[in-house]
Amino acid sequence: MSTCGLCRHLRTPLHATSDSPPLFDGTTRLYFSLECPYSQRVLIATRFKGLDGVIALVPMNIRNRPDWYKEIVYPENKVPSLEHNGEVIGESLVLIRYLDSNFEGPSLLPDDPAKKEFADELITYSDTFNKTVFTSFKGDIVIEAGPAFDQLENALHKFNDGPFFLGHEFSLVDITYAPFVGNFQALLSRLWNYDIIAGRPKLARWIEAVNQIDAYESTKTDPKVTIETFLRLVFASVVLADNPII
Repeated sequence: MSTCGLCRHLRTPLHATSDSPPLFDGTTRLYFSLECPYSQRVLIATRFKGLDGVIALVPMNIRNRPDWYKEIVYPENKVPSLEHNGEVIGESLVLIRYLDSNFEGPSLLPDDPAKKEFADELITYSDTFNKTVFTSFKGDIVIEAGPAFDQLENALHKFNDGPFFLGHEFSLVDITYAPFVGNFQALLSRLWNYDIIAGRPKLARWIEAVNQIDAYESTKTDPKVTIETFLRLVFASVVLADNPII
C-alpha cells in the first residue's frame, strides 16, 4: 500500500541488516521515517525550500533500525536527524529552523516582528498541543482535546490576510502543526467519530489550504495507513485484518 507521493521515488527504508551510506563524506543527509510526523515536518521544509537535490533522503525502518545509526550517526537513535558539515543535528523543531537559516530557498519565517513573535509562541505550544490530544485518547476526546483544537481555531484569527497561521505566508508554524493535525483528524474521525473542524471554520480553511501545498501533500501519509499504524502501536494484540474499524 502506498503511503505518500514521495515514497514512490525513495529507496527501500534501511533496516537492521542494511549497510550504512558512506558516512561523513561531505554529503548532507536527512535520516527520517515516512511513518513519523516529526520526520514529516522536516521533509515538508526540505521540499518547500527546493532542497530535494541538495539533501540526500535516507529513509529508515524505525522499528528495525541498523545498529550503525545509533553507534556512528546519532546516539539518540531517533529520527529525524540531519548529517551536515560533519555534524549530526536532531529534533524536528530544531531542524526546520536550521534548514530555514542555513539553506537557500523561500524563507519560512516573515520579517514582521509581531508575526515572528507569534510564530515562536505557537511553535513552543506545539508540544503541549500534541501531548494534550494524545492524552485525550485515553479519556474524553471532547472535554480534553476540544479546547486544544479551539486554541488553534483562535490562533488562526490572529492574522486575517490569508488562511495560514501567519496570514498569507506558509511558514514554520504550519509545518509544525500540519503532520499532527492531519493524523489527529484521521484518527479522531475514524476511531472516535469526532470531527475536529465542526464549528471551527478557520481550522477547516487552514486544513484545506495546507493540503494545496505540494510539499505537504506529497509527504502526507494515507489516512488508512495512519490508523493501521496507530492500532499496531497502541493495540499490538489486535489483528488488523479482523478489526471491523479498518
